[in-house]
Amino acid sequence: MNVVKSPLPDDALKTVGEALQGALVDLLDLSLVAKQIHWNVVGPRFRSVHLQLDEVVTTARTHADTVAERASALGVSPDGRAATISSGSGIGDTPAGWIKDGDGVGAMVDALGAVITRMRERVESTGEPDPVTQDIFIGITADLEKHHWMFQAENA
Repeated sequence: MNVVKSPLPDDALKTVGEALQGALVDLLDLSLVAKQIHWNVVGPRFRSVHLQLDEVVTTARTHADTVAERASALGVSPDGRAATISSGSGIGDTPAGWIKDGDGVGAMVDALGAVITRMRERVESTGEPDPVTQDIFIGITADLEKHHWMFQAENA
């Protein structure tokens, strides 16, 4: 069923749709990773790391919604199902059980770095076919890079 028709040509829509779907998966997984660490972080910096993780969750969930709605506006059905996230995310495994505050910060540095790398690829790939989507990706990348910086500073 094709409910919404995009103004983009088919080849551009394919590129942009794949970029939006990939971003959705990474952002949803990032929010899950941050929540998993949030629930399990322990150590002397517990409170500050715990609160900082919630900021990442809010950012990731807000941007995931923006990305999904952009896909819908272009006639691309967004897929945020658990199996899709599990099979398509660029984020590595999150440790199970209690996580020392420094290890949790390190895991977030790695997770954010992985998502940022893929977001920058999406910025590049969508510039020509759809500058509107590219602009969304640029804003997301800026926000993720701010979190990345703050977590790196946390473990400096």
